Amino acid sequence: MKSYQKLTTAVPQPAACRVEEEGAAPTPAGRGKLAPWWVGSGLLVAAVLLSAVTVWVLRQVSGGWPRPMLPPKCLLVPESHRFDCYPERRVVVTQELCENRGCCFIESPPPATGKQGVPWCFYPPDFPSYTLESLNQTALGMVGLLVRTEKAYYPHDIMKLRLDVKFETDTRLHIKVTDADNPRYEVPLEVPRVMKRAENPIYSLDFSRDPFGVLLRRRATGTVLLNTTVAPLIFADQFLQISTSLPSRFLYGLGEHRSTLLHSLDWNTLTLWARDVSPTESFNLYGAHPFYLLMEQGGDAHGVFLVNSNAMEVALQPAPALTWRTIGGVLDFYIFLGPDPNMVIQQYQQVIGFPAMPPLWALGFHLCRWGYGSSNETWQTVRAMRNYEIPQDAQWNDIDYMDGYRDFTFDPQKFASLPSLVEDLHKHGQRYVMILDPGISSTSPHGSYWPFDEALRRGLFLNTTQGQPLIGQVWPGFTAFADFSNPDTHQWWLENLQQFHAHVPFDGLWIDMNEPSNFMDGSEDGCPQGELDSPPYTPAVLGESLFAKTVCASAKQKASVHYNLHNLYGLMEAKATASALIQIRGQRPFVISRSTFPSQGRYSGHWLGDNRSQWKDMYYSIPGLLSFSLFSIPLVGADICGFSGSTSEELCTRWMQLGAFYPFARNHNTQNEKAQDPTVFSPAARTAMKNVLLTRYSLLPFLYTLFHHAHLQGDTVARPLFFEFPQDVATLGLDRQFLWGRSLLVTPVLEPGVDSVTGYVPQGVWYDFYTGSSVNSSGEMMKMSAPLDHINLHVREGTVLPTQKPGTTSKATRGNPLRLIVALSQSATAWGDLFWDDGESLDTLEQGRYSYLVFNVTQNIFDSIVLHTSSEATEVTIGTVSIFGVQEQPSKVLLNGQEKPFSYLDNQVLTVSDLGLSLSQGFSLRWL
Repeated sequence: MKSYQKLTTAVPQPAACRVEEEGAAPTPAGRGKLAPWWVGSGLLVAAVLLSAVTVWVLRQVSGGWPRPMLPPKCLLVPESHRFDCYPERRVVVTQELCENRGCCFIESPPPATGKQGVPWCFYPPDFPSYTLESLNQTALGMVGLLVRTEKAYYPHDIMKLRLDVKFETDTRLHIKVTDADNPRYEVPLEVPRVMKRAENPIYSLDFSRDPFGVLLRRRATGTVLLNTTVAPLIFADQFLQISTSLPSRFLYGLGEHRSTLLHSLDWNTLTLWARDVSPTESFNLYGAHPFYLLMEQGGDAHGVFLVNSNAMEVALQPAPALTWRTIGGVLDFYIFLGPDPNMVIQQYQQVIGFPAMPPLWALGFHLCRWGYGSSNETWQTVRAMRNYEIPQDAQWNDIDYMDGYRDFTFDPQKFASLPSLVEDLHKHGQRYVMILDPGISSTSPHGSYWPFDEALRRGLFLNTTQGQPLIGQVWPGFTAFADFSNPDTHQWWLENLQQFHAHVPFDGLWIDMNEPSNFMDGSEDGCPQGELDSPPYTPAVLGESLFAKTVCASAKQKASVHYNLHNLYGLMEAKATASALIQIRGQRPFVISRSTFPSQGRYSGHWLGDNRSQWKDMYYSIPGLLSFSLFSIPLVGADICGFSGSTSEELCTRWMQLGAFYPFARNHNTQNEKAQDPTVFSPAARTAMKNVLLTRYSLLPFLYTLFHHAHLQGDTVARPLFFEFPQDVATLGLDRQFLWGRSLLVTPVLEPGVDSVTGYVPQGVWYDFYTGSSVNSSGEMMKMSAPLDHINLHVREGTVLPTQKPGTTSKATRGNPLRLIVALSQSATAWGDLFWDDGESLDTLEQGRYSYLVFNVTQNIFDSIVLHTSSEATEVTIGTVSIFGVQEQPSKVLLNGQEKPFSYLDNQVLTVSDLGLSLSQGFSLRWL
């Protein structure tokens, strides 16, 4: 009997791999190695068996079973370990249907929540799978042959598979399973080429031969990270499924969804298929990110990335275990061993690419709404913001600026003054961003709308199976959809943008509706019957079909069919848009995209979509932005104050306070609702909003440096607390607070009608950002005062924050003196750094046109060390150093040996002002 619970290994093989010996006798029962869930569930299995025997005896006494007795092998499987054999959603699973698949059928009571529960139809331990027929060493790892002798239950089983294993680095393993005989679609993602096998991997790899399975362990702890023997491998042409046990329940990632940061493993299915829908719990949303991070017991972490762009679902269950189901492509896994969560994300980005360095102005405050109605009304809002001296870097327009909602046009009546508005923004050091959609109007008379005519002439649209442009419907009416998988489309996109830029010199672009969204299902003619639009298995997508509110999966594109490319559409458009902006402006591009896929941080940021003006939406923005930090898209935020619905003054004030700490901060709302920019509220609310934006602008040097580290080495910007405190189990589920980098703790108010907030303060000394007063925490929940004009910010001990006197734009702020905030550790040390360049030029790091400073404090001496400098640094001065946590009042302070005046407060804050030091010069500050 084949068993999906037993993993037997024998003779050790080279390179951290052991395999059952060819032709070896089976390990006697009870003496082989047991899979982890057996080890942890032995008592549960015994209880199930005892219960089953008891029920059987009672049934015999009372007259027998009402239906045939279940095979003992089915009763052996505990509920939490039942892997779904009949995942179809639109089918009432009966015993007959289930047993026709060769699976076990046991009815279970439905969960009270109305969600999924224990599957009634599940795999028996001996369900047929693949056998590892051969395994040979290669220069980088191993190659094997997997053979299935019995077909599974989906059409077009692939009976021979190729297994490729590459030990790419000591902390990265690459496992790929594909058709042994025929090529299959694979994601066109640039990944690193590995030339050398890892020498000292921190993992070990075992295989089970029959049935085939993978078992991956962490060497240092012995923790089993993957065990794919728990359920059968299925690899048909349009149904690929593999399951694994998990070493804990602390799992994150797998976007894009609206949920808590920590996923529930209680029979929770997450679908990945890009879809235009307002963020709603349990729906598949705008992007697809088949990557998860898992925290292990003891604080270690690992990550898994499935390189697959087809429609898929990931089923989580309380074993704990996970099942990947996808309907195309190959099973191409990268596993990242960390061992801490920050390192996992860095290793992930070494494969998909590090995010782009944004221009400095991208980190300022952005303002937008759908429904300004005219360029003059837009201009009035900008003037009002200036009149109240409220910081703003960028003004945006939604689709109402267009003429008939057509791309590359502007309304000649209502937005006639748009070029003048943009000119005025530029004179004031501000920027202009506009929206673009990928649906190109197809109804204008021939010769009157060049974007459509030219794309049609060049053959740049998605086509039907008949070879004609697929026509859907979006804002301008009937539309065709640009095929961004075609390099020629990138050139056409550039030419259109160049022509529009000559009239309206925009600075950044907002690409929306790029799932792609369609107001029709498929096209004006529907979709053809066939295995692409109606595959043998459809994952649990919203609308129950692949073409619900998007184009037909059978649509033809240059690179492949849309069935394979759908989840890549936003990525490909972002790549074309960033490239066009570089060619047009010669500076760093600024692109914000709704649909995303792994590697998109290289080209764009993301906003979390069409949220609502509700308190719960404000909360959900935090797990949203933290998830995208995991996905390597650090430039992320939600529509501040909510997009749809009408906000309240209290909600908008609290949301502006939170949103001031989104890496991407934009207030945006819909048409036909009251305005929600800061100028329209009461003086008290307006002042609170202004002050928190001034706080953000004061922190721009720190935030900009965080983005430098994200670009250089894949550090996160907005960061979950457990990234910094992975061994503190209390942090693993926290998603109502977050960190900027490792240093700044943000604790927002997320409820109405309160003047305090309770937040978790990890172990150590933390300082109030505003006052420097300290709190020494043992790792505990603390109640903090939070009047309506205040958001709690705390600085972590041992850090140095570079801040700056804020202006009303990032350009104005750049010229102001810096203030360095030093938060001393309990051993009176601290460290920080600052990256500085011109804020907009391309490749300043690569070309050496930047300054980089390190700040170090030890033994009452603050040293500013200039590791690299450029001309920009000579224009900026360091004006003030504030040191939090100085235990005793100094008698004197020396700057480069010269005595300087200082102030010292009872809350142990030492301040030295009027320094006037050039950023390009190192210095030493000592207190005695």
